[in-house]
Amino acid sequence: MFVDVHCHLDFESIIERLDEVIANAKKAGLKTIVTSGITPETNRKVLEISEKYDIVKASLGLYPMDALTREEGKTDFDVDEELKFWQKNKDKFISIGEIGLDYKNGKDKAMQKTVFEKILETAKKLKKPVIIHSRKAEEDAIDILESSGYKKVIMHCFSGKKNLVKRAYDLGYYFSIPTNVVRLQQFQEMVKEVDINHLFCETDAPFLSPFKDKRNEPAFVVESYKKIAEIKNITLEETQKNIWMNFQKLFL
Repeated sequence: MFVDVHCHLDFESIIERLDEVIANAKKAGLKTIVTSGITPETNRKVLEISEKYDIVKASLGLYPMDALTREEGKTDFDVDEELKFWQKNKDKFISIGEIGLDYKNGKDKAMQKTVFEKILETAKKLKKPVIIHSRKAEEDAIDILESSGYKKVIMHCFSGKKNLVKRAYDLGYYFSIPTNVVRLQQFQEMVKEVDINHLFCETDAPFLSPFKDKRNEPAFVVESYKKIAEIKNITLEETQKNIWMNFQKLFL
């Protein structure tokens, strides 16, 4: 019943061995893997992958365009056309993301905010959960989310200060805990602060591996569950059941 709520199965280092990666995930006990797109091109790839593998669900996203040079894909695409595509194919994916703001690699803050607001309007129409990227832009991201009034929100790999964690939690948002929680205190502190009814686990594979000598993959999401169980002083089974209930409540 484990769930990896955010990863990138279309990235080259994973897709070239995808059958093995999916087999590993099933062996580890994963019931669902949510794989996220970041551009029109990668959105179509994750849709293809979700159609091929029974445990994989697609999440369609648009990364901040001016921050994409470091990531992947074309950096100039028609946002409106892509949002029309989402609406036409709304039954083929279960969430929207990743989306949001990135002030570390992108500098056009006004453009990023405008696109983010536009995407949130589509998410509200489609009633899909949103998976939020907010690198060096945590406060602005929360401001926009709060103004939108939307509540089906997961803060992916959130690195904001404690007061922003509390603010997002008080707004009813969820937090996905990445697998590098095994060694990063900021995520361990987040687990302490946030009720388990507002937590998910993610790998962000192929990034943020819990093992220094291995590239990340969905099977390793179990390490996040183990760390949450340890911090919350509950069993792994209780952790698993609670997060599965969160998934059912938000996604299904």
